Amino acid sequence: MSGLVDVLRPFSDERPGAVLLRLLLAPAVCVAALAMCALALGEPASERYVILAVVAFMVALQVFGELPLANGGPRPAPGGLVQDIALKWAAVAAILLLLGFITKLTGLYSRKVMLTWLVVTPFALLLARALACRLLPKVMIGAGELRSRVIVGANQLGDELASRIHGDPCLGDVVGFFDDRHEPRLRARTPGCLGGLADVAPYVKRHHVSEVYITLPVTSDARILRLARELRDTTASVYLVPNTLPFDAIQARVGQIGGIPLLAVLETPFYGVNALLKRATDLAVAGLALALLWPLMLAIAAGVRLGSPGPALFRQRRYGLDGEEFLVLKFRTMTVCEDGTRIVQARRDDGRVTRLGAFLRRASLDELPQLLNVLEGSMSMVGPRPHAVAHNEQYRGLIQGYMIRHKVKPGITGWAQVNGLRGETRSVERMRRRIEYDLDYLRNWSPALDFLILFRTAFVMLKDPNAY
Repeated sequence: MSGLVDVLRPFSDERPGAVLLRLLLAPAVCVAALAMCALALGEPASERYVILAVVAFMVALQVFGELPLANGGPRPAPGGLVQDIALKWAAVAAILLLLGFITKLTGLYSRKVMLTWLVVTPFALLLARALACRLLPKVMIGAGELRSRVIVGANQLGDELASRIHGDPCLGDVVGFFDDRHEPRLRARTPGCLGGLADVAPYVKRHHVSEVYITLPVTSDARILRLARELRDTTASVYLVPNTLPFDAIQARVGQIGGIPLLAVLETPFYGVNALLKRATDLAVAGLALALLWPLMLAIAAGVRLGSPGPALFRQRRYGLDGEEFLVLKFRTMTVCEDGTRIVQARRDDGRVTRLGAFLRRASLDELPQLLNVLEGSMSMVGPRPHAVAHNEQYRGLIQGYMIRHKVKPGITGWAQVNGLRGETRSVERMRRRIEYDLDYLRNWSPALDFLILFRTAFVMLKDPNAY
């Protein structure tokens, strides 16, 4: 259902002031909190803090996007509003820290100011959002900005749309529904039913309704065309709401080719600025990890090579972005290097696993060479884990939507792995649950969710009963 709101947003007739408030509130609060912390701690205003404020504004603008002011609706990341704001601020802070580390400018700033800013800002964001939710509707009512709306189609889609509008203080209210069905059950279920389709245009004219949302199924195209012609004699904005429910939409949005509108129902979240941000984060995190861990990696490679016959690195074909094959790198943990049409997954007390390999697998240290895959561009730090080609071909015919996970680069760690679905998939149901988490990641991706997964991965590596 979250795809519905995403699809509607490009067409929303929400006032520009409300849109700007959603977009600029979070970065403005971040900058204001920095200025207040510096002022309160006696740090003089200087050029370096102005530069930090500008960079922080731009990073927060990208990470936070539009700060949600609605009481309901979809969340950019699982866990609720407080966790969402905290995670996004943590992502902003982490990006700024990485930039400072790379440019070697961290020493220019007061640690006391930076730590205070880090702690204060999430509370300032929550307070600013609460004030905006309380004051904005009053301001918009006083300015005559709130718009009246009616929905044509008293169905599940219409009910969900009305619920989302009621929960958003910037969108005004739904006056009622219009529907041609006259069953007693319909009237009882929809007390706001104002009449049939023939009554829509007269009602809109008489009551100066601002917007009409049509949620009728496409099989009612004749009625929709007739209604659209009648509404041309009014000043109302008219929107056709596509029903994305049957598609289980992934990153649904609207675009166009040569002026012809297109509705995307299955798409990657990494396009435009998001793609650049994702790649920059991958390069920064993978580069930093390699700089810190290369001595450990050399020691592991030597131990694998001396501990049992065979190469230090194990290469296996996996499916990557858009289903293209690539060679994933791992430290060899078994006495065999399988990469054929039939691959047996590692099991508990598997005799093929070497003594050193068992330790490497439990601690996930065998995955460290994949940092090179990230730098090379075939993998990401966070994403759906890549499966062997043989397993892909097996499960794509058993699990609906399996291949959608390849709309993004595979990751060293993923949303499924930090939720207890790491290691052997002993049944189709267990693999299906893993795929559900992978698709949930695609629907809800944000930089904050990536940092949450990286953070939780550190704890999963220390203790995970599914690693063997």
